[in-house]
Amino acid sequence: MSRAEPRAPRLSWHRDHELNESRIAQGALAAAAAFVAVWPYTSVIKPGAWSFAVVTVVLVIAAVGVAVRTLLLRRKRWIRETAAMIAQAVAALGVLTMLVAGDTAIFGVVPTSSTFTVFSSLAATAWEQVVFGTAPLDSTPGLRVIMGAGFAFVALLLDQLVAQRSAVLASVLVAVVGATPMIVTLGDANVVWFVMLGVMILLLFRQSAKRDPESPRRVSTGIAVGAGAAAVAAALVIAPIVPVSASLAGTGVGVSVDASLRLGNDLRQPDPVEVLTLATAEKTAPYLRLTTLSRFDGRVWHPDRGDTQSLSDGFGAAEWTEDVAAKDVTTSIRVLRMSSSWLPVPYPATSVQGLSGAWKLMPENRTIVSKTADAVGNDYTVASLRVNPSLEQIRAVSAAAAVVDPDDEPLELPDVIPNTAREVTADATSDYDRLIALQTWFRTEFSYSLETPVDEGFDGTGADAVAQFLDVRSGYCVHFAGAFALMAQSLGMDVRIVVGYLPGTRTDEKRGEETIYSVSSDQLHSWPEVLFPGIGWVPFEPTASLGVPTAFASATTTGSGPGGAATPAPTTAPTSEATSGPEIDRTDAGGNTGGAGALRQLDPMPVVLTAFGALLVLLLPALIRLGIGTARRRRARRGDAASAWAELRATLIDLRIALSDADSPRSRGAALVSEHGVDPEAMRVLTDAVERATYARSADPADLSPALGEVLAQLRRSVDRPSRLRALLLPRSLFAGRGSQAPLLV
Repeated sequence: MSRAEPRAPRLSWHRDHELNESRIAQGALAAAAAFVAVWPYTSVIKPGAWSFAVVTVVLVIAAVGVAVRTLLLRRKRWIRETAAMIAQAVAALGVLTMLVAGDTAIFGVVPTSSTFTVFSSLAATAWEQVVFGTAPLDSTPGLRVIMGAGFAFVALLLDQLVAQRSAVLASVLVAVVGATPMIVTLGDANVVWFVMLGVMILLLFRQSAKRDPESPRRVSTGIAVGAGAAAVAAALVIAPIVPVSASLAGTGVGVSVDASLRLGNDLRQPDPVEVLTLATAEKTAPYLRLTTLSRFDGRVWHPDRGDTQSLSDGFGAAEWTEDVAAKDVTTSIRVLRMSSSWLPVPYPATSVQGLSGAWKLMPENRTIVSKTADAVGNDYTVASLRVNPSLEQIRAVSAAAAVVDPDDEPLELPDVIPNTAREVTADATSDYDRLIALQTWFRTEFSYSLETPVDEGFDGTGADAVAQFLDVRSGYCVHFAGAFALMAQSLGMDVRIVVGYLPGTRTDEKRGEETIYSVSSDQLHSWPEVLFPGIGWVPFEPTASLGVPTAFASATTTGSGPGGAATPAPTTAPTSEATSGPEIDRTDAGGNTGGAGALRQLDPMPVVLTAFGALLVLLLPALIRLGIGTARRRRARRGDAASAWAELRATLIDLRIALSDADSPRSRGAALVSEHGVDPEAMRVLTDAVERATYARSADPADLSPALGEVLAQLRRSVDRPSRLRALLLPRSLFAGRGSQAPLLV
């Protein structure tokens, strides 16, 4: 009768405690490595919702990994690691679902088919933003998806590599992923990041060199190789999706629009692209609004954040009375390369078709907004009105009084703003005429320039910037709109600023009876609006050389009564057959036109520094190994036999020459002499020194460095060149487990 095999002994309590501490340390180290890899991306994508998503996903993956490995502590390693990876992937998916598309998921975390549809749409949007955008990109829902998913994958790989003590592969993954933004954008080398990377690599190697409480000498080769292959794949996947147009002339195109007046960088891009098209049967195309900004705090205008409602609920009550002429207009819009959480629509919109339920209406300003969707790729039709009061009607109505929040601090404007407003409008007898006087003054007394505000240091919308703009009298749409708004507000009128697009350029294309207009990225625009009770928000066009200024026709001159006009009267939205100038002047001071053919001089220093940093990272293991070897040989020169033998053992590991901890120094030396042609006399010097240090009471120190150097040189010559190169660049001894801490390290 065969005897039953003895059951494996259970791990003791202190053994369990040691393993748990090791798992927590590994999880924390993997998370820290992931954060080091993430940091450089904040220079090409503005921190925001995407960075919060990435941090959350990385922390969840680390926590879940520690929890699963602790729960399955007594299971086989491959079962534990597989379970941890699956649980981490599921948790990461749940977190991304909650952060990006929770309203489409069960309980906010379990994805449905609608969730994956949203993910797909946002990923396509993000791809458009990256391809046609310019660093630094704005944080959008699409970037939140691809960056969250991408770094979830990176965090999973790092967690597995750290758990398997694969310091080299983990270091390479962190270095490649982190250095990619600097390399592909030709940006400045981040010296602080390279220092952090060096520290992280040292920590990874130190963790790998520690004794594994479960398996001090072996790791799963299959898992390590698989994770390494996945790490390379991750680098190949992440590299193409980084904004590569940050510094290359002729490729920085596209627009990412947020709810602010920070339009200067977008307008200064060297080459415009078509961002959207619109089709209408009208003789002129409308301005398209994205959002409005009504509250000014002295430094910036804040976007309106009113209540939203479903598309089916409509845009709300009309702001104009029945005696004001209004014409129904239909406009079809296709967004091609404009990333925004607002959709461009004419004003005043009355209904919209062709949009998903992710889009909501904001009745307060008749705009369309979404928390999860992006404008890119949407194709929809908007019904709107052209509200056409007669000149007599609008002159008879006073502008609505400025709204003052009693909780806000009183706004102190520089005296030049109200004083200039009163001076310019002194001869006007109605609010409308005052606004027309301001519009005419700006368009005739000022010049358009994108560079002057930067050169003069007032490229903003604060009260001080407006005061300087009024003095310099040169700027672009943001400055014209901001100055007009503050001057109208100083006259006691309710005013707001709109961010949107000029009408675009008529093309030769037709869609039935409709004409197609093309709107380019350099036609991003802003303009002011003033509220007239019974008529609505009336836009004005103060920006010099752009669009057509607002002007209403007299009912008497057109031969019609107050209800309409015999000839087309200008709409309350400034319109134009074609804008008289783009929103960017592409002619430099010398008269040369910029474009794809105009190359900017490239400073080679960032490229050199980045390349040097990447090279330093790749050579870091070799440099560390060189430093350790030099220290050992220096001690061997003073007769330290343990250091000499430790360097011999490390070289054997680096060259992948078989060794066993069961061999004595003499037997190991004899094997090296017979199998690798080591000089017997040099080998005898080392073995005798080790034996004397181990067994003799005292021994006179002798210089062991000549014998050690000769033995190491002969060992290197005994292997092929690839093995020598691998031992130099990827020294295995830095992370190989050690079986003993005694001087006899064989």
